[in-house]
Amino acid sequence: MKLSTFSTSRPAKRLYTVLEASIYLGRTVNATREMQWAGKLPYVKLDGRIYFDVYDLDALIEQNKVVERE
Repeated sequence: MKLSTFSTSRPAKRLYTVLEASIYLGRTVNATREMQWAGKLPYVKLDGRIYFDVYDLDALIEQNKVVERE
């Protein structure tokens, strides 16, 4: 039986709660909220609830990568 190829270009879930985003980033919920309040992490507000777009989480990670030079 041949398995179909799964595309990794699109995430299975796009919007994360603050707890899920915190786990994804490896930060505490308070640290994630501090980044949100400081304007460092964009958010989506739907029906009065706060969500974080996985693409914004990935962008935050990429923007903060440090490459050590010798």
